[in-house]
Amino acid sequence: MPKVTRPDLAAMLVPLGRALTDAERPVLDRHGLTMWGYVVLLGLDEQPVHTQAALAKAIGADKTRIIPVLDDLQHRGLLERESDPADRRVNLVRLTRAGARLRAGAQRDIQEQERRLLADLPAADRDTFLRVLQQLAERTGSARFPG
Repeated sequence: MPKVTRPDLAAMLVPLGRALTDAERPVLDRHGLTMWGYVVLLGLDEQPVHTQAALAKAIGADKTRIIPVLDDLQHRGLLERESDPADRRVNLVRLTRAGARLRAGAQRDIQEQERRLLADLPAADRDTFLRVLQQLAERTGSARFPG
């Protein structure tokens, strides 16, 4: 039986994911966002209008779970919800300019933090790591948000 030479992927990625999430919390706090609020704003980037159900599916959330998040973001003027003219039972969700600005600022600050984390890696390794990670995320369906 061959000797195992590295930890399993999940054993490496789960602690890294937790550390990254913990590092993002203060950044999101400075921007007045919860993690779910940020995920919703990111989820609205690819298409300007989603139904609430389609948005929930795109971000991997239960549609009832995101309703209070949508309520908060709408109350703050970061998104708009309106009835779909084709089906009044369905709400369409649209990012406002203020929501787009907030999302861009939070994402910029988070990615700056990530750049500092990756800064000690040689440029070729860093580029390869990011490219392969994006490919794996796309292959598994978890690359829902633009980089």
